[in-house]
Amino acid sequence: MKKWYLFVLSALLVVVLAACGDDKETSGDSKDIKLGATAGPYSDMLKKAIIPQLEEKGYTVELTEFSDYVQPNVALDNGDIDANLFQHTIYLENFEEQNDMDLEALIIVPTAPMGFFSNNLTSVEDIKEGAAIAIANDPSNAARTLSTLAKQGLIEISPDVEELKASEKDIVKNDLNLVFHPVEAASLPRQIDSVNISSVPGNFALAAGLDLMDALFLEDMPDQYRNVVAVKADNKDTQLAKDLIEIVESAKFEETIDADFQGFGKPEWMVNR
Repeated sequence: MKKWYLFVLSALLVVVLAACGDDKETSGDSKDIKLGATAGPYSDMLKKAIIPQLEEKGYTVELTEFSDYVQPNVALDNGDIDANLFQHTIYLENFEEQNDMDLEALIIVPTAPMGFFSNNLTSVEDIKEGAAIAIANDPSNAARTLSTLAKQGLIEISPDVEELKASEKDIVKNDLNLVFHPVEAASLPRQIDSVNISSVPGNFALAAGLDLMDALFLEDMPDQYRNVVAVKADNKDTQLAKDLIEIVESAKFEETIDADFQGFGKPEWMVNR
């Protein structure tokens, strides 16, 4: 009888401990989260347009700001942060491949476009023959520049070339004999005083204190170059991932963008809804 009593007691103890374990696992669905972004407009976007709504949903959010474009993905892959906002899809996919990571873009957000700035021109019609244009010397930003100039009717690019891979050698028509001056992308804001037009990527424009609305014209960027909220692929179906998507799709998010991020180009899903 004593053995039977001890057996029953042990069995009950196992059940109780298992139940406690289940309770712990359920309550361990922590809403203490960490987000990451590069310092600047996308850190501001998290602070103003995303984190307040996360807090309304009961999350406690810690924001980490990074000074380069490598560590935010390393931290995400390591689990040091739960999501980040700083990169476009093409960069994300290349980074994954080069570093053997499995990350996931949840949703595209409004993004600062490339701005074409001038101190001596006020419209596209003012551009004269032989005008000097400073462009980035890296292939990605150079292609974006040429594509935008083509859309403005200033040059024509060979139809045999992919828009996002065009280079100067692919220009088939340049009636104004525009002269291109390739330089490091980060130095493009400083070129505004020395050329007729400087094509400045949005992040460098904002970092230099330029107002996107002062640009001669802005890039109509493809969605592949708009920034995304990213998570580890294993976490793409978590409640946090669902909440982040819901917040970015909300009217309140777009209202904040319209008020505080003027000039940022909206993704197709936002424009067409």
